This record gives sequence, C-alpha cells and structure tokens, in this order.
Amino acid sequence: MKAFRIVVLPGDGIGPEVTAEAVRALEAVGDRFGVRLEMEFCAIGAAGLATAGEPLPQETRAAVVRSDAVLLGAVGDPSLDTAPLHLRPETGLLALRKLLGVYANLRPVKLHPALLDRSPLKEERLRGVDLLIVRELLGGLYYGEPRGRQPGRAVNTLTYTAEEIERVARLAFEAARRRRRVLTSVDKANVLEVSQLWRETVARLGADYVDVRLEHCYVDTAAMRLVTAPGSFDVLLTENMFGDILSDEAAVLTGALGLLPSASLGPGPGLFEPVHGSAPDIAERGIANPLGAIASAALLLRHGLGLEEPADAVDRAIGAVLDAGLRTRDIAVPGGPVATTREIGERVADWVTQAVSVP
Repeated sequence: MKAFRIVVLPGDGIGPEVTAEAVRALEAVGDRFGVRLEMEFCAIGAAGLATAGEPLPQETRAAVVRSDAVLLGAVGDPSLDTAPLHLRPETGLLALRKLLGVYANLRPVKLHPALLDRSPLKEERLRGVDLLIVRELLGGLYYGEPRGRQPGRAVNTLTYTAEEIERVARLAFEAARRRRRVLTSVDKANVLEVSQLWRETVARLGADYVDVRLEHCYVDTAAMRLVTAPGSFDVLLTENMFGDILSDEAAVLTGALGLLPSASLGPGPGLFEPVHGSAPDIAERGIANPLGAIASAALLLRHGLGLEEPADAVDRAIGAVLDAGLRTRDIAVPGGPVATTREIGERVADWVTQAVSVP
C-alpha cells in the first residue's frame, strides 16, 4: 500500500496541543483503514525562530515541498509583534503559502445542530447555514509591492492579475457545482479598480458555468448578510483580505472560532489548518478546542490525499462527540461539564477506530 507523507507543523501557542489531537485522529484512521501515514514534524513561526533563527527554516521548506500534505497548528507570538517583519512568525506562514503555491483557501462553515444554542444569532436565522468561503490566498494587500514604512507614512499595494482571479474563481465555480450551484462573488467594484477587474473576470468566466447562478455582492453587504441571512449563501468567492475578515465573521455563526477548519490548495501539496490563531493566553492549559484542527485533518484526507471514506469517518466522529455533549470550555453550556483538549481528541479517535457511538 502506498505510504502518504504528511509534514506536521505544530507552530506556536495552542498549535502543538490541537495539532496533537489532529495527529491522534490521523493515527486512528491508519489503524482502522490500514492507511500508511508517515508523519514528519518540523518548526514554523516563533518555534522556527527559536530553533533556526527564521520563521520558516530551510529544513521545513525542504520537508513540505516533498510531502503529500501539510498539517499546521497555528503561528503567532505577541512578544514578536514589534520585531522586524522578516522575524515575525506570520511572515513564515505567508512564505509557506507562497512556497507551496496554495492560491485557494477553502473554509467550510456548517452549523452542528447540537451547538445551535452556542451561536449568538437566533436559531431561526441559523436554519440552512451551510456555506463555503473560497478565499484567494496569494495576492492582494498581503503580497503586493511596493510595501513598507517611513516616519509618518506607510504603504501597502493591492494588486491582482486576471490570471490570478480566474484560477481561484474556476475552483469556486467547480465547488458550487458540487453543492447548491450558487456562487456569490464579493468585491468593492464601486470604489476599487482592482475589484472592477475582479468582477469583470468572474463574470466572463461565469459564461463557462451556466448551470451555476452567479451573483455579485459588495463586501459590506456580504458582511451584513452573514449576520442577517447567512443561510442565503452557498459559495462565497473573495480576494485575500476580504476573505480573511469575512471568514472570521462567519466563524461566529458556529459558536466558536475553534470549531472551523480550512484547506489551502494549489498545484502541489495542500496546507490544512484550523482558522483560529495561536491564542497564547490559553496555551498549555488543556482548554483549547481541538475540533477545528481535527476537522482540518479530515479535509487533509479528503482534498490532500483523496481518501473520502476515512475523511467521512473523522467528520462523523466529530459529530458523535458533539452529540454526546462533550465540550471544551469555549462551547460548554454554562454550569455544564467541561472536557480537556486531550479528552476531546481521545473520544474522536476512539470513535474513528471503533466506529461506535461515543459514551
């Protein structure tokens, strides 16, 4: 049987804790389905700076490009927020995305029935919430040149080419075809020339997907609809910064940022990570929610390795754990029982391995 090589980048803060539980789920998949998953652990972010003096060490670079998929925990350390740009943990993450060429970030947002009471929105507004945000990941303000600071002045450049827009838009159209066949393209075309190019390019490509209903939406309207009518969305296509902001807003619908996974895809190995940050204030306390990381492992199996059945088993295990009432602190019922990070991970792995209900 083919062996799949997975590079695991635990990262900073709660990253090592939640990643350990995602690895536990992957190991359970190997036990149950006989899949050979060879895992190599490398440093990134502040951990990379501590071990090698740079946020994306050369050893890590070499490992990820020869892998089949990459599992990431989180990066970030507040003590480095004022460090030079090349010595900040987040610079390692941006460099990793560019190295792998992962131009499309997929962030599914689906509400589990057991967590309806954890969302700040009323239940009637949450009915039918099952959306996918497709965020362009290698362009826009985060990568544009020129950039920099001078005394009293700073500049970042927003730039996109039609080719960059088309490749992520095509992926979004294909995703919509597999879902409810509605694509909402988000822009600010009433103000920004880049957004005008975005809208024109997506509209032109839409002629190849007549079976998908395409709508254009200004980013401020999209932000409002995510709160007032989130069930009206199927697939949202956005540029880099808009997607960063809107996907974090959408995460609130589920009740906690710690629940959501993401997949970053390109021509080579994919990058899979929970959407939350490093949360150093709760690190090493055993209270972080690992379900976003575990769900990212399911996306890794599905999109990175093409293993649908094992991916479904992990997803079902997450649902079984939630149905059983197991909760970390962020989603616990006030006054109710609270499980640790490890306890949640162990129950998910037990369900995957045994394919039985979680006690």
